[in-house]
Amino acid sequence: MTTAAPLTVGTLLRTWRERRAISQLELAGRADSSSRHISFVETGRSRPSEEMVLRLADHLDVPMRDRNALLLAAGYAPRYAHTPLDDPSMGVLREGLERLLTGYEPYPALVVDSTYDVVAANRGIMMLMEGLPEHLLAGPLNAMRLTLHPEGLAPRIRNLPEWRGHLLAQMERQIALARSAPLRALYEEVAAYPVAASPDRPGGDGTGDGTGPDEAVPYIALPLRIEHDGHLLSFVSSISTFNTPMDVTVAELAIETLLPADPATAKYLRSLIP
Repeated sequence: MTTAAPLTVGTLLRTWRERRAISQLELAGRADSSSRHISFVETGRSRPSEEMVLRLADHLDVPMRDRNALLLAAGYAPRYAHTPLDDPSMGVLREGLERLLTGYEPYPALVVDSTYDVVAANRGIMMLMEGLPEHLLAGPLNAMRLTLHPEGLAPRIRNLPEWRGHLLAQMERQIALARSAPLRALYEEVAAYPVAASPDRPGGDGTGDGTGPDEAVPYIALPLRIEHDGHLLSFVSSISTFNTPMDVTVAELAIETLLPADPATAKYLRSLIP
């Protein structure tokens, strides 16, 4: 048996540069360096300083988790902690997230990690999940799996092909930015789920062309159109992340809020969650 040699910092930097489709000359200009120095770093002829590693990583938009890997490969200590969310030191963050989610009620909101596992959710999200089978609710909840699984929310989503396409494209962009094997595995799983015809399309449910009063609403973005207890609800989604994070866990958290896309949806939610 043979063991592969560990990747050098130069090899890793070249991989990220090529992934971003940036030339050595362009990267040198951005990082206030020279293409000769960048070439020497990539080929191992020059060992970059810690400051240079971080500067190049910044200009290459390297995820924080992988910046630690770059530093280690260059012979330096990791710069960024990776603190579990349930660690006592994260208490203030957890309390802040809970306040944010509760304050957004009755509208749905949740917090997910880098592979879309749900780390917190409010009553609006739990309402949408009512009636889902236990096997989807067991273990860590995964937002993509819950949404696109044929036994999950997918049958309730009136514009499933469009919303599915949006979610898969979102995952593809993240995979292109970060080398994440777990995210790639999740993408391959949910992309393979069967897709039923959309009721919003002609003949999708065998009852006409899918038009109705809600079709006249001038949506500002692609809406999530989902049924709940006989009511058709429409949402537009917003995703927020933390500015200037200094911890890998915090850098990989995302807060998704679902804003009612029409007055009827807002009124219905307020009637259920006072």
